[in-house]
Amino acid sequence: MRSFMFSQVKEEELTLFASITLDNKPFDQNDIPTMTLIPAFMLSELKRAFQMGFMIYIPFLVIDMVVASVLMSMGMMMLPPVIISMPFKLLLFVLVDGGA
Repeated sequence: MRSFMFSQVKEEELTLFASITLDNKPFDQNDIPTMTLIPAFMLSELKRAFQMGFMIYIPFLVIDMVVASVLMSMGMMMLPPVIISMPFKLLLFVLVDGGA
């Protein structure tokens, strides 16, 4: 389990938690306790998950904004933009191989 966490944790998070919890600098992976490795691993994974979520959310937000501005410029204020943008979002999702 430790070897998996060491392979996935980012160096900067591990350095941060090692500097907080340890008195002296560790020489190798065996000098870092598991109670220091676990929070560094979790912080690294949470950071990566938020980045992935943000990168998935941005194209859908752009599609919503473009469709809403086009509808407003055509004077279709009463038509909900979600009705028009949903097929475009589904098409984008399938085109990037999200439906497989």
